[in-house]
Amino acid sequence: MFETPLTGYVVVLAKPNDAYRRRSCAILLPNREPLRRELGCRSLMQNPPSYRPNATISNLIQPKKFVPTNTPARSAAVLCALAACIFFFAAGLAFLPHLGVQNDEALFAHAIYEPRAGLFTVAIGHSTFPLMLMSYLGTLKAWIYRPVFRAFGTGMAALRVPVLLAAAASLWLFFLLLRRIAGKRAGVIGCILLAADSTYLLTATFDWGPVALQHLLLFGGLLLLIRFHQTRGLGSLAGGFFLFGLAMWDKSLAVWMLSGFAIGGILTVPRRIFDALTPPRIGVAVLAFSLGALPLIIYNVDNDYATFHNFNYEPNHIAGKGLLLVNTLRGPGLFDWLVNEDWQTQHPHPPKGALPKLSARISAWAGHPRHNLMLDAFLLALLLTPFATAAGRRAILFALITLGVAWIQMAINAETGGSVHHTILLWPLPYMVIAIAFADASRRLGRAGIPAAAAVVAILFVSGVLVDNEYYALELRNGGSANWTDAIFKLAEYLKGVPASHMYTTDWGMLDSLRLLDRGKLPLRQGTDQVAKPELNPEDRKIAEEIVSEPGAVFLAHTKQTEFFHNDPKLIRFAAGEGYLPETMATIPDSFGRPVFEVYHFVAAPR
Repeated sequence: MFETPLTGYVVVLAKPNDAYRRRSCAILLPNREPLRRELGCRSLMQNPPSYRPNATISNLIQPKKFVPTNTPARSAAVLCALAACIFFFAAGLAFLPHLGVQNDEALFAHAIYEPRAGLFTVAIGHSTFPLMLMSYLGTLKAWIYRPVFRAFGTGMAALRVPVLLAAAASLWLFFLLLRRIAGKRAGVIGCILLAADSTYLLTATFDWGPVALQHLLLFGGLLLLIRFHQTRGLGSLAGGFFLFGLAMWDKSLAVWMLSGFAIGGILTVPRRIFDALTPPRIGVAVLAFSLGALPLIIYNVDNDYATFHNFNYEPNHIAGKGLLLVNTLRGPGLFDWLVNEDWQTQHPHPPKGALPKLSARISAWAGHPRHNLMLDAFLLALLLTPFATAAGRRAILFALITLGVAWIQMAINAETGGSVHHTILLWPLPYMVIAIAFADASRRLGRAGIPAAAAVVAILFVSGVLVDNEYYALELRNGGSANWTDAIFKLAEYLKGVPASHMYTTDWGMLDSLRLLDRGKLPLRQGTDQVAKPELNPEDRKIAEEIVSEPGAVFLAHTKQTEFFHNDPKLIRFAAGEGYLPETMATIPDSFGRPVFEVYHFVAAPR
């Protein structure tokens, strides 16, 4: 797509004479100098390692006849990328069991377990199929997890390992993408640095965004489209647009990145894109995309195109959203939100076991770091861009345009761009810029290029891993924040033995988590929709009266220190006006002794 060398591939020449070699290289690989460096050939007139003298002249017609080679450099690049993916997966496994289930992390289970009110479903025969959770959030993740939960239950491994695997696969796809457009050196650099990004790791492991499938589908689709450009295979074209359609169904915010891809491509390689546009190819692309996004299309046709009504122009917080984008890259964006700080923990847990003790020592030795050096690397990459090859500069420009187009859309919308789970959707574009700029700049250093690049990458990688470690040390020492409290496990276990007609949650942050953990067996309901309103109409008052007077009803609340929306006091005041008082049944603490949840029921006030 960007006239860059296909690292690890050599041209299949037609016949063993200089004229055909010169012609084949000119037709298939116009960017000769980088290819010569990758192959280690002093001249393109020499036979490359996998030259086949019996190839036919037809190989010159289409730019898809490349023969894979297993050079030592190629094998080393693959091993480095695999090691980065394995490290990333292992780091996620270390974090996985120590935090409770956050409400948004469990939201997709709404399409699997009861209560299932509010879903958009379609009926086929005697069965109903959930398609959308919200106007912008589909049920793709729920359909993937349904057989997982059926086979393995709803424990932490079943919940978090699949998305962690998806994120590790995305990391591998990023390596393949960079290798295809910028060479194996860029692929290795990008893969290693992304593996050390704490924000990318944590948002994928706990996937409350959700974001893991977005990265997998979007960059899988982009890789297939670049492959289509280089091979003209309709299968790659269809596969790429089908993945884009699935990404839109999974979360329609994918339109940010897709529009960025489109504008970035048109501005950087317009001729190649428009030359590829033929009626059959357009038809294949539209059909494949529509098939992937079919549930979203059905929903919008049936609901007055509700997905398109989510935009609300609000440009007043752009500066704050820009700062959040910077902090997402530097690493500190999830401290205090994901894990508790020392001042919030009266009884911290001492490290137990070899890994926790090592983590605590490293944290203390490093000075409890909370920022990596990735922002510095990104700024340096921008300075090095003029030293990149022409193809490298185009690829960097493509990434920057995509990044800018996607970010500005979230920045000017009232409800988006102000949280890490939105800004991380721009990933791994910053690492695409860093990897290509560093790789191309290092080639200008000759033999010193690889050692210099390795040293810089090692420093950046360590800076990222140290921030990973700080999150891990805090997770073990202080536990999860109110969002991620492990008290949710105790609450779910306690409620199994509580007889109740209904269990009403009076605050955000419980219902979806409990529905998942107890697999829809609890009679959960939302209990404060009415009293949360500024004024109650007669219908609201009637419903609220029925809730507080219901025999056998149990109410689930956060303690005063951990509540989110302060609706529980409103319900209690309303109940008092109706002659009922709360009677506490249990207070549920987390593993650090902090009271988090309260369980109570209403009793008639004494007369």
